[in-house]
This record gives sequence, C-alpha cells and structure tokens, in this order.
Amino acid sequence: YFMTNLPKASGLVFSENHLINLYYINELYQNIAIEVSSRLKGIYGLDLSFTSGIWGGTYLIAKPNGLSRRRIWRLYSIVNLPQNSSLDKQENMEKLVAVYADVYKEAFAPYQIELDLKMWGGTLPHSNKSKPSLTMHMEDATERVRWLRTFFVWNKVPWEESIISDMVRIIKEYKPFFNLKKGPVKKDPKDIKYLLQDIIIIYRTIENACSKDFREHAAPIIERMMQAFMEGLHDPEKINEHYQMVFNNALIYGFEESLGGPFKKQGLDIKAIETWPVEKINWIPEELKEKLIPPIQNIFKGFRKELEAVSDS
Repeated sequence: YFMTNLPKASGLVFSENHLINLYYINELYQNIAIEVSSRLKGIYGLDLSFTSGIWGGTYLIAKPNGLSRRRIWRLYSIVNLPQNSSLDKQENMEKLVAVYADVYKEAFAPYQIELDLKMWGGTLPHSNKSKPSLTMHMEDATERVRWLRTFFVWNKVPWEESIISDMVRIIKEYKPFFNLKKGPVKKDPKDIKYLLQDIIIIYRTIENACSKDFREHAAPIIERMMQAFMEGLHDPEKINEHYQMVFNNALIYGFEESLGGPFKKQGLDIKAIETWPVEKINWIPEELKEKLIPPIQNIFKGFRKELEAVSDS
C-alpha cells in the first residue's frame, strides 16, 4: 500500500485579498515536485527526481515579505527533468503529466482553486530542437486564477540555474518586439504591458552580469517603468510611451550582449540556442552562476527573514 501526501507550503500561498505570496508558492512548487516523484515511484516503480519552482520572476517586483503587489491571474512553474531517463519513453511522460495534474489539483484545492488539465505537449518557443521543452496547461474552474502553466525542461539543474538559463530563450522570443531594424510592433496594450513587466524582470535577473556602462544606461529606464507599474499602468497611451522608451533605448540588445559574452567563451551562440547540444539545455557558464545565482537566493532569504520576523512578534 502506498501513502500519498498533500504538498503544502510553510505558510499561506493566497492571502484573503487574492494576493499570492511568492515565497510560499515557490516552496509549494518544490514540494509538489517531491510528491510527484514519490508517487511515480510508489505507483509505477519509476525512480525519478525533479527540481521545480516559480517561473516568470514576479518575485523580483514583490513586497519585502514576498507578497505580490497586485493580483496574479496567470501562474507559471518550471520543472526540470532528468535527461537519459525512463521519461524518454512517451508512456512514462504521460504518467508524469497525469500524476502532476493530480498533485497540482490537490495542492491548490485548499485555496478554493479547481484545476483541470486542459492540454499538454506543446513546445516552448526557441527551446532545443532535439529535446524541446514541453508545456502543460491547467485551468481553474472557479476563475480565481486563469491558469497554471508548467514548463518541463530537459536537464535537472537547481531551480535558480534553470531560471537564468531560460533568460537566453526569453530574450530571443522578445527580440522581434524590440528589433531596431524592423521598428516597433503593434500589439494589444494588455500584451505590451506583460512584455514591459518581463523587461523589468529580465533586467533584474541578469543585472549583475551587465557592464557598468549598460547598467548606467538601463537602470533609470527600469526604475521609471517600475514606478509606473507601482502606480498602476492602465492607460494605453502611457503603456505605449513606455514601450517606445524601452524600444528606442535598445535594452534588448544590451541584454543579448550581457549574456552572449560568457556563453561565447564556451563556444555557444545565444542566437542559435535551438541547435545547442542537448547536454547544454538548462546549462549556464560558471561565470554567470557566480554573478546571478546569489542575487536570486538573497531575494528569497529576504522574504524568509521578513516572514519569520512577523511570526516571531
């Protein structure tokens, strides 16, 4: 007989006004991965382990205790899968997704969220051609959140490394919206707003790898956008104004340069990530690990300190 557990975080993931604590949801994703691993072994005898956490960097624009500044409608998580494992068989991948769907459903049920698996098996843009990253999409019947999307990436590395590695792919995905040769792109202001939020997130994630010159150029622009977001950026004209500002200041090119250098030294061209060898999926050079992992860890240590201070008082 096999015991299942309900994965929990050490505190409430949702507060009463629908705000999410990003420290706790990150913890929940980690614990969900552990439970999925345990069930795959218990039910199917598959011996697999994963790393997982939040995807999308909303923790970079959270309050000091990890609470989101506004309601988050779209949940994203990243799950890093081992290569050369039993998951290379389609039927085992199907088992993994089914178990993941069950565990997600159970883990979010205490928050009055009813998740249902709608589809899986889509591929992430610009992921590896030989082993593409796969997506899984669940929707909430109560509409408290719109969806939970999971990205499965083929290389089991620590969560922080997978987040940094994914920056290379995201920059490539966003380049067309900021291509100076082709000019600005017409898009729904709502979509542009998400794009701008992601520009802040990319910058904050890779800031320590950027040159002093580029930081001096980019920081004030990022600061202005951050202010606009804090005040609530809803007016389509204002959104467009900020888009033009990011566009004209060629930030995306600076991002490319900042990450491109360290990879180039290792013989990898970030403009051709789709064709990198599979062992370089989810891989980052030591130089970037040293510069970029500590800032992410420090953010979460900061959240924990704030949360502990409150629970002590």
